[in-house]
Amino acid sequence: MKERNKLFYQVSRRIGDAICAYDMIRDGDRIAVAVSGGKDSMAVLEMLKYRQRFSPVKYDLVAIWVDLDIPGFPKQELTDFLAASGIEFYVEKADITGGGKWEDVNCYYCAQLRRKLLFQFADREGCRKIAFGHHLDDIAETILLNMCYRAELGAMCPKQELFGGQITIIRPLAYIHEYEIRELVEQGRVVSFKGHACPNDQRSKRILFKEIVQRLERENPGVKKNILNSLKNIKKDYLL
Repeated sequence: MKERNKLFYQVSRRIGDAICAYDMIRDGDRIAVAVSGGKDSMAVLEMLKYRQRFSPVKYDLVAIWVDLDIPGFPKQELTDFLAASGIEFYVEKADITGGGKWEDVNCYYCAQLRRKLLFQFADREGCRKIAFGHHLDDIAETILLNMCYRAELGAMCPKQELFGGQITIIRPLAYIHEYEIRELVEQGRVVSFKGHACPNDQRSKRILFKEIVQRLERENPGVKKNILNSLKNIKKDYLL
């Protein structure tokens, strides 16, 4: 039980570090937490809810789930969990397939539509901030993916203002490794609903970069954090 609580508190503390480092949350914020039913988004919801108890900065949470109508997804289980959590929650429907097959869904289109619905919801419900479940692995993978496939330097920023500051995306898990979230699920401290993943996940280029980053991290622990910090340590004299 002691070790079980130790990891939970360590993760919570580093989430607090990220929130402070990037000034993610301010007093009076109404934050929309984008949940998918997967471990990462549910970890954000659980941790922000837990930190409400003692945070000197007071904020409100709203859970928003974009229902993509994924085959086999336990919709009722997720909505029952959210209802029991005591957190205000909403469901937005999205017609991704348009009556076609999931195999034909374009990943970019799906992501853009989901974001559009989230932004519209946040604007409608007075949420100036949206919390996503992207962790340190996601950020490191994205930096490498952008370099190799888009020929650009860019990342999932821990905090990103959009539309002239009308909406701000925050990523409280920016300092958290994916394996730590997985351990929290195994310990029963974070819930994860099977069937949340997109049927096309295994076709994504991100899978390749996930394997690359994991291999690098095994050979040199700290690689993921180094990749993130590299964008704060630009050597301008060596740029083209």
